This record gives sequence, structure tokens and C-alpha cells, in this order.
Amino acid sequence: MNTVTVSGIEKTFGTVRALRGLNVEFPEGPVGLLGPNGAGKSTLLKVLLGLLTPDSGTAQVLGLDVTADPTEVRRLVGYMPEMDAFLPGLTGAEAVRFAGVMCGLPAGHAQRRAHEILYYVGLGEARFRRAEQYSTGMRQRLRLAQALVHDPQLVFLDEPTNGLDPAGRDEILELIRDLTRKHRKSVILCSHLLFDVESVCDNVVVLRSGQVALQGTIADVKKLERGTYRVRVLGDRDAFIGAIEREGAAVVDRTGETLSIRVPDGADAKLVFRAAAASKVVVRELSTMERNLEGAFLRAMADGDAAAAAATAKGTAR
Repeated sequence: MNTVTVSGIEKTFGTVRALRGLNVEFPEGPVGLLGPNGAGKSTLLKVLLGLLTPDSGTAQVLGLDVTADPTEVRRLVGYMPEMDAFLPGLTGAEAVRFAGVMCGLPAGHAQRRAHEILYYVGLGEARFRRAEQYSTGMRQRLRLAQALVHDPQLVFLDEPTNGLDPAGRDEILELIRDLTRKHRKSVILCSHLLFDVESVCDNVVVLRSGQVALQGTIADVKKLERGTYRVRVLGDRDAFIGAIEREGAAVVDRTGETLSIRVPDGADAKLVFRAAAASKVVVRELSTMERNLEGAFLRAMADGDAAAAAATAKGTAR
């Protein structure tokens, strides 16, 4: 069963098409929503919450049409935004209680739930402190508590580990695992951190330029990835990139010292060494990215770039 079904959603801001006839389904359970900046992830979440009205197309969340009944959708869904969402001067308990009332809970019930959920996310001892005095990690937990206070069936988490140190990230990810495995919540985790998605989600949807670039179970997506390598060379890096591209390979990530290179189907690492010899560089590091979500993600981005370039070339030819 799907928690979310999107059909032909278009959303434009001025001249920018944030969502381009998007068709996608999110199954029950934990699903990762990935994509580079500007891919349309946050826009999609806001459309699904009824906070933005699509230009065309339809979206259903838990069987409800988000355009026809946005208030009921927000009553059933929890939303943890990327930025703070509490009023100045409120304690942690008051901020979560207020969120519960806004989601339709009676005031007394909202107050009891606020205390319960703050203990659950690890803020029980700090619940009477003013929220603006919280650290970054505590604020993340507070936003999670606000999303969970009304016991939603489905939770949208927008960059839940953003700005946290490694220990804080691990603690938030463990809370998400507990939500999905023990409490059987469905979660859509919107993140730019592939490790976070791979560690807690069963399925993944990758957006690129407002469209689906890749989707499926994480296990199946990782199986699709072949022939992508991490390469670090000593010598003229630009000459090596030119040589590897003449061999038919694609440099899908060239930030930093290490290159991510996808070789054509049927080729292997010998192509890398041929390019190194041709460009007179020394290969200092060569490792495979096979069966890795990052490799599959980079392949989807590279395939999208190639398709866009082909479309542009076709239009120019006309």
C-alpha cells in the first residue's frame, strides 16, 4: 500500500519549474527522498502538506486529496521542518503542546502528550527550559517532538540531522529507526546525506530537476550500480579527465581530490589505467563504488545530465 501518490504535479515559481509533471508513489515504511539542491524535494513536501497549491496534477496522502482537504492531511501527518518552528518565549513543553493543539488535540491531551514525547526524544529533563536556549541538537529533537505529538500515521522529516555532530546524528537516526521498526510509522526522510537514508530507509526516491531520476528499494537500486570508481591521480588532473572522457567514461563528481568516474557498460578499471598512461599521470587510489547508494545516486545524476545535453543538442540541430 502507498502512503503518497503523486500524478502529473507541476509547480512553477516565476520562470523556474520546480516540479515537472512529477509522477511518483511512496510505499509504507521508511522512504528516503534524495536529490541535489533545487531538485524539488522541499517543494514536493510542501505540496503534499497543502502548503503550496500545484499548478496542475493531483496528489493523495493517506488516501486524501491534498488540494481538496489539506487540513485533514495535516491532522494525520507529522512534519519536521528544516528550520525552527516555535514561538519565542515558550518552553519546550509549551512549544510541543502548542503544536499538538494546532493539530487538533484537546488542550489537556496535548499537554500530556507533550511531556510523553519530550521524554521519548530525550528532552524530558529540559522540557521546562525556554526553547531558544536549546542547543542545535536539542532543537532538532524539539522539532521531532512537535512532529510526533499528535501520533501521526506518516511523518515528513526535512533534513533531520542537519548541523549535528556525529554522535547527535547517530542518536536522531536511532530515533527514526525506532519510529519505523517498533512503532510502525511510515516516514519520508528528505535529506542530502546518503548515509542517513541508506542506514534507516527501505526505499528511496531520487529527484532531479523536478522529476524522478531513480526509485525503488535500496537493495535493488544498489544492484543497478556497476562500473563506477573513485580515482585519485598524481599529475595533470585535467589531462587525465580529458583522456578518461575520450575513452567514453563520465566524470560524475570532480569536487575535491578524488574523482568519481563511471565507465561505459562492459568496460572495467583497465580503462582508467589506459587514460592514466595516455595523460602521463600516476593512479594513487582506485576503489569501486559498486553496490553503493552513492554510486547509484551519482549515476542517476550523470544520466540526467547526459539526457539534458542530448535534448539541448537535438533542439539546437532543429
